[in-house]
Amino acid sequence: MEYKDYYAIMGVKRDATAEKLKRSYRKLARKYHPDVSQEADAEVKFKEVGEAYEVLKDPEKRAAYDQLGSQWQAGQDFHPPPGWEAGFEFSGGGPQANSPETSGPELGAFSDFFESLYGRGYARRQQGLQIRGEDHHARVIVDLEDSYNGTTRSITLQIPELTSDGQVTTRPRTLKVRIPKGIRQGQQIRLAGQGGTGYGGGEAGDLYLEVEFNPNSQYRVEGADVYLDLPLAPWEAALGATVKVPTPSGAVDLKVPPDSPAGKKLRLKGRGIPARQVGDLYVVLQIALPHADSEEHRRIYQQMKREFTFNPRASLEV
Repeated sequence: MEYKDYYAIMGVKRDATAEKLKRSYRKLARKYHPDVSQEADAEVKFKEVGEAYEVLKDPEKRAAYDQLGSQWQAGQDFHPPPGWEAGFEFSGGGPQANSPETSGPELGAFSDFFESLYGRGYARRQQGLQIRGEDHHARVIVDLEDSYNGTTRSITLQIPELTSDGQVTTRPRTLKVRIPKGIRQGQQIRLAGQGGTGYGGGEAGDLYLEVEFNPNSQYRVEGADVYLDLPLAPWEAALGATVKVPTPSGAVDLKVPPDSPAGKKLRLKGRGIPARQVGDLYVVLQIALPHADSEEHRRIYQQMKREFTFNPRASLEV
């Protein structure tokens, strides 16, 4: 299909204000209205103008259309780039039938280009039916500790809209969200009625927030299980020790058995995410070597070299 330059069809520049768009639409709609126009292609032009105005007068659809950029030119073959619509949701809300202010294409008259961008069911939403608003989706980043304790967070979403001079911009929308205890990464929090606006009096859609844990945490998460790398001094691993270990629910004293190798996992049962099926916390032992940064320390390493018949590479085939 061919790319449609809606700005060219409307005879306006890309930075045209909402008022300028409205004036241009009224002028062109009168010029090409099939009931009065004498031009041979009046009906086609009338539908093109109505379709262009349908997109450019709506903040969300105009922002999405502008996102395609200047790489597409009128007459070129067009296929929507993968993921081009990310961040936009379209909930209908087009012109009402028989409205002199916004009368546009008749039902089903939208082009393939239009429907490839905004959905093939869009035209049906122009009838006098009550249509539920679209569900919106976003991500929310929380700390792992929020899942252990539950909390309330304020999140800010960016909503596209037109300014008074017709420019596409975004406005912040802040919501208070309750993070339930036991929430796991990838699960969704549903906020009823916080999605797209309904059409024809229909109810609003829902907002779904996908939970993601803060990647800067010292913990790793797999399902409901939590992992922590614990550095040990060589003598703690060799002789055994009791060390204080941080967990998302508070510090605990952990007994490290003698002769514990690096990579050994010690399980703290029930210390993982308190989900419906409670997870465990695994402490993964790591050996941290002290620096040989003095003559005395180097002497101790030299003595260990003489005393131990230890080959860390004995299991390798050379």
